[in-house]
Amino acid sequence: MKRALKIRRTIAAIVILVGIAVGIVSQAEFYESVPSAQPATASGDAATALAKLPVKGRAPKTNYSRDQFGGGWSSKAGCDTRNVILHRDLTNAAVNEKCQVTSGILSDPYTGKMITFTRGADTSDDIQIDHVVALSNAWQTGAQQLSAEKREELANDPLELLAVDGPANQQKSDGDAATWLPSNKAFRCQYVARQIAVKTKYALWVTWAEKDAILRILTTCPGQALP
Repeated sequence: MKRALKIRRTIAAIVILVGIAVGIVSQAEFYESVPSAQPATASGDAATALAKLPVKGRAPKTNYSRDQFGGGWSSKAGCDTRNVILHRDLTNAAVNEKCQVTSGILSDPYTGKMITFTRGADTSDDIQIDHVVALSNAWQTGAQQLSAEKREELANDPLELLAVDGPANQQKSDGDAATWLPSNKAFRCQYVARQIAVKTKYALWVTWAEKDAILRILTTCPGQALP
């Protein structure tokens, strides 16, 4: 009797162990059959160009001033850079005999707002021309090593410039992508792509924090092109 009971218990234990083993194998097979989530990656010309930019810490801001980039807008054929960019970015732009944009409408890339522009002492600053790579940032990421002529070219390059909402531009100040991004999320991919293009053209570098922030944006827009 005792021997039979012992045998039955042994058989029951074996059945339980086999069941557990089958369950473990089935669970493993289930998880192997489920595709693992792949982390998002950045792709496209912008991501490729970013990967080629040197990554360094910021250089000291010593001796930085706006004058290091020419001190103001340059002028060609009687038209200064500010008005050239206003004419490019505003719709229905009206221009006077002095090559000054007097009115127009801006679809602001930074906020997504529509801004009606009228030239005047109290209204002209409603729309400002932003250096997409802030000049202070440029100074601390390689522009100190450029010639004065090359720095002036950078500050007046249409690639580097956008007509934008004045308050948003003031809020940005000299921030890079790690510290400031447009509130208009739909424009962020184009924004960082333009920063990459400027830094590539003028042999500037990015900081680690800046590169990480740009990469996070680019993962949301696979195939992002350079402007």
